[in-house]
Amino acid sequence: MRILVIGGTGFIGSHLVRQLSQMGHSVSVFHRGSTQVDLPARSILGERRDLAALRVKADIVIDLILSSGAQAQSLMQAFRGIAGRVVVASSMDVYRACGVLHGSEEGPLEPVPLTANSPLRTKLQTYPTAQLKMLQKLFGWLDDEYDKIPVEHAIMSDPELPGTVLRLPMIHGPGDYLRRFHPVLKRIDDGRRFILFEEGWAAWRSPRGYVENVAAALALAAVSARAAGRVYNVAESPAFSDLAWAGKIAAATGWDGEFITLPKERMPPHLVQAGNSAQHWEADSTCIRRELGYKEPVALEEAIDRTIDWERAHPLAEFNPHKFDYAAEDAAAAFRHSVE
Repeated sequence: MRILVIGGTGFIGSHLVRQLSQMGHSVSVFHRGSTQVDLPARSILGERRDLAALRVKADIVIDLILSSGAQAQSLMQAFRGIAGRVVVASSMDVYRACGVLHGSEEGPLEPVPLTANSPLRTKLQTYPTAQLKMLQKLFGWLDDEYDKIPVEHAIMSDPELPGTVLRLPMIHGPGDYLRRFHPVLKRIDDGRRFILFEEGWAAWRSPRGYVENVAAALALAAVSARAAGRVYNVAESPAFSDLAWAGKIAAATGWDGEFITLPKERMPPHLVQAGNSAQHWEADSTCIRRELGYKEPVALEEAIDRTIDWERAHPLAEFNPHKFDYAAEDAAAAFRHSVE
């Protein structure tokens, strides 16, 4: 098949393009030329607004970087009558559980695991403004209207061009812009003998996925005709707590220090997280496994090892989304011991 990937030079996209090429498909990548990656694909340069005029011929269009409903509507207009189907990367942040977590949705906790039929957010501001601004520093394609709910609506409601939506998890692996392993791994590599967790967040369960495995799910959905009109969750199973994840990183590095859990009021200010940690974000990925036969090609232990190796080989540049204050952490731990 002829497959066009929009956002194919990025974190997920480069793996997706290579996997599709290995499967024997003819792949083109539409991008702005700001990232140079050696990919087995034809390169098409341009801005998103150029897509309609370019009229790129493709059987399947995969868009990894849709930010708003307006962008999604333009995409469908550009490929209506040209492509056979559009596959879109969405996010678990469409669920009402995300709003409960961030405090924008009132009412009870959402039951987990989340399925494709779980309630969506009723408010279209996905993240608090400060968090969105931070994410925009890392993801240049996010606009001020970022929300995957109107994106999904535009993709799945077109009467002429079928769509497929994959709700993606928190993704780790080489190239992770958010450096999800960094808070634990840096403390291990800095020789810390203990690492602090707030009690609620230590127990918090979230959907996760290794980047190559997530790319494999996207590739499978793109080439499977059965995926037309379907919405799939992509996430590892089982979902581990944040503390359990930290334990896996520690085990992979051979660290023998101690994880200390503290109540929120005893945590150093730089480690206090906003949000309702009682709202877990665990997601059920049974549907894509049952319908399309999806299975992660990279085992969890190997994925963790690869991520650690990349983290250590690529120190963070000037911008660091995580905070460190070892003096404050020492004081919090000392207080814990003084009252025991």
